[in-house]
Amino acid sequence: MVNKGIRNIAIIAHVDHGKTSLVNELLKQGGVFGAHQEVQDRVMDSNALEKERGITILSKNAACNYKGVKINVIDTPGHADFGGEVERVLKMVNGVLLVVDAFEGPMPQTRFVLSKALELNHKVIIVVNKIDRQDARAKEVVDEVLELLIDLGADDEQLDSPVVYCSARKGTSSLSLDDEGKDMIPLFETILNYIPAPSGDENGAFQMLVSATEMNEYVGKLAIGRIERGVCKKNQVVQICNYYNSNQKTAKIGDIYQFSGLSKSSVESARVGDIICISGCADVSIGDTICDSMMIEPLPFVKISEPSVEMTFSVNDSPLAGREGKFVTSRHLRDRLLKEAIRDLSLRVSPTESTEAFLVAGRGEMHLSILIENMRRDGFEFQVSMPRVLIKEIDGKKCEPVDRLVVDVPEDCVGTIMSKIGSRKGDLVSMSPQGSRTKLEFLVPSRGLFGFKSEFLTDTKGEGIMSSVFEEYQPYKGEIIRRNEGSLVAFETGESVTYGLFNSQVHGALFIGPGVKVYAGEVVGANPRNEDLVVNVCKKKQLSNMRTSASDDALRLIPPRKMSLEQCLEFLADDELLEVTPLNLRIRKKILDHTMRQRAGYKAKIG
Repeated sequence: MVNKGIRNIAIIAHVDHGKTSLVNELLKQGGVFGAHQEVQDRVMDSNALEKERGITILSKNAACNYKGVKINVIDTPGHADFGGEVERVLKMVNGVLLVVDAFEGPMPQTRFVLSKALELNHKVIIVVNKIDRQDARAKEVVDEVLELLIDLGADDEQLDSPVVYCSARKGTSSLSLDDEGKDMIPLFETILNYIPAPSGDENGAFQMLVSATEMNEYVGKLAIGRIERGVCKKNQVVQICNYYNSNQKTAKIGDIYQFSGLSKSSVESARVGDIICISGCADVSIGDTICDSMMIEPLPFVKISEPSVEMTFSVNDSPLAGREGKFVTSRHLRDRLLKEAIRDLSLRVSPTESTEAFLVAGRGEMHLSILIENMRRDGFEFQVSMPRVLIKEIDGKKCEPVDRLVVDVPEDCVGTIMSKIGSRKGDLVSMSPQGSRTKLEFLVPSRGLFGFKSEFLTDTKGEGIMSSVFEEYQPYKGEIIRRNEGSLVAFETGESVTYGLFNSQVHGALFIGPGVKVYAGEVVGANPRNEDLVVNVCKKKQLSNMRTSASDDALRLIPPRKMSLEQCLEFLADDELLEVTPLNLRIRKKILDHTMRQRAGYKAKIG
């Protein structure tokens, strides 16, 4: 039985190719908003961090109507580090809109998300977005997408995927570059005609695979998924089971919600093909199957790609610990990390020998930095180590993760970038000029990209675009010099003063200004020479009748270098930690005492 009144689609693309703006227009022209209602930009990005950074982090569900057909739309993240979100939501849909920028063309994440859609045999509609850009090259981009489809082993039907040309900003679409679009109707028609309606046995026993979960403060945990078989009814007794183990739990379905626009509406029942939320299943996890007690048949779940980067999260033990955070104990830290691992399947949390530290593995620096930022905003105080790649042994060889890196840079920067990537053990795969710019593709060890972004932006004067996605594990490439700067380390605990800062700034760029509390062993600046240097930023001028404190006014301080969370993580060395609190980010040495740190450094040299 085919449910012709529904289409389930996911919108997939590389970051910043216009997915969320496109969803905005589909919802607007699909009758979700009133004619005079003011619609904010990127309405689907509801999370505060998503609004600040302009990226989608969590997949979102919405629904609109066209010609009496309900179109369930899932907006997915475009950044490679949140690929786990994309992988699991693709199980809920029957087709995808592959959004590609009319200038940039296919990027690393485009390859990643498209390969996942092809593995599930989904129908693909190619949406070339931003065709109103002055530098748009839509025809070449379509050819590049077709080359990518061939490269990924697409079948003949997938190679004949329809192409729709859009300007999400203007809210227009057309089936030909020669036609100037007026609205989104050509895209709506293509979705109805090309994406298959969901099918299944409506008379069979109820069966639903849980692809996502979310917490509701009124009804508790909600299980989100598509009904594969049968009908779901309120107060129905069901079994929660899993394809990969024999555990079973009994539950009773409470409320059933369907997506309607950007909100959820309560319904009495739902049938095959519907994407729904169910309350009452408190013990459910992503990947579980909820089914009728009379026919228990768990469904296999997509295998989420393994994490490739690891960090140590530990309780804050600095001299300033416990002053700025609300949640500071190991119990708070453990509970939050385990809760996050249940929601995000691409995150892995493991205990260590210490009860106050945990190993947290994720898909990349961005993945873990978003977790750190969310915890920080929720009032947590903790410490994290430098990111490390996860090494594997394959066929007796030590192997490391390698990323596919694509950069788009001005012509005069090509030599510099190739030299920098070469020093980080990267191999050039392809190079193609595009007007006054050049697109370069490399295979680089993941650890070679740690700390590279800020250097890349400096080298390209802010005009370069870079993006990477995990490719595969390859034999270990050898040592890579991670950073060329040393640290300026505070000599004593106290408060920074202008006199001490003035004498310290000659040694490098400072991270703090006057009147800031510091402690011995805290990193207060960067030394351009690749060695650590101890400075006394708390040193006060010795006063006498000849020298007064008023003469401090003549001391000119260089403005401190303010670093974001990502920049702090990039700067960290092996022997340093980042202290994270709701109010501050402080880089510090693992061993705070200068004498003990020197001894440890000497032992490491001779050892």
